Amino acid sequence: MAEEERSSAMRVLVVAASLVVLVAGMKAASSLLVPFLLALFIAVIATPMFLALRQRGVHSAVALLIMILALVVLGFVMIAAVRGSLDGFTDNLSRYESQLKLRMAYIWTWLDSRGIESPKEAFSDALDPNVAVGYVGTVTSTLSGLLANAFLILLVAVFILLEAAIMPAKVRALPGLSDEMWNDLTRMVEDVRRYMTLKTLTSFITGVAVGLATAAIGIDYPVLMGLLAFLLNYVPNVGSFIAAVPAVLLGFIQFGFRGAIVTALAYVAINVLVGNVIEPRLMGRGLGLSPLVILLSMIFWGWVLGPVGMLLSVPLTMAVKIAFESGKETRWIALLMGSRVPEEG
Repeated sequence: MAEEERSSAMRVLVVAASLVVLVAGMKAASSLLVPFLLALFIAVIATPMFLALRQRGVHSAVALLIMILALVVLGFVMIAAVRGSLDGFTDNLSRYESQLKLRMAYIWTWLDSRGIESPKEAFSDALDPNVAVGYVGTVTSTLSGLLANAFLILLVAVFILLEAAIMPAKVRALPGLSDEMWNDLTRMVEDVRRYMTLKTLTSFITGVAVGLATAAIGIDYPVLMGLLAFLLNYVPNVGSFIAAVPAVLLGFIQFGFRGAIVTALAYVAINVLVGNVIEPRLMGRGLGLSPLVILLSMIFWGWVLGPVGMLLSVPLTMAVKIAFESGKETRWIALLMGSRVPEEG
């Protein structure tokens, strides 16, 4: 009995050590993993459309060319919009800073007239133009890094699409692959594909609604605000809040408190409509992950892979959970990660 307990403890330690080494390797190789993961999930989203074109009699080469052209056009449109908006924001940064200082000076005067002490010094440090310029520089460098890897991402996605039609048959023919493992692998791919496809659709709806709303209010750079809402909608729990901050701040700078409140209400209305009405109808059943696991996965994958890890945290965690479910010794971990309470008996 003692020998069995010692063997079990040793096995747990080996698995834990292997996980630590794996995570450390992923973090060290994040610059290589991030483009591959982006290409993989782009291909996962595009595969159903590619297969649908083939089923309608379109030749594989023609279907692949259509998908490549669609991805390239969409990518260039997004890059051009973001780059133009960032350039315009950088040019107007000093004007925004002076307008914000005027708005805050009015608020400090109003507070002082009523005998309320105002945190002027702390806010002055926050208004340091070097901080804003540094933030814009960080965003620009991140964008430049993605642009530098754009060709690699597209190339890998193309080759994944080329393999999409025959890959299931090749995997199924692997020696030692049981029916249970095949079913788990198929379910993992289908769940991730379904989530990414529907999440992309709801993110697109959110981005278009935000772009139209900010344009109607008169906020500068509505296209950039829409793209931010589209991308950050992939980040669970906090993404929508982060996306609203720049627009609300610009609303305050341009139109005062009224503009900030109207902008915030527009974001709340859009996210409530999409998150509580449209998304549950499209998603149907839940993700199978508890809210705590979703939050922790966002923090973990963000730490390992950077901002892209936060965007892909949910599908990555779904894949890990399904992998845990496939093994008897790790099934309890998948149970703890789930959102449902198992029925007794």
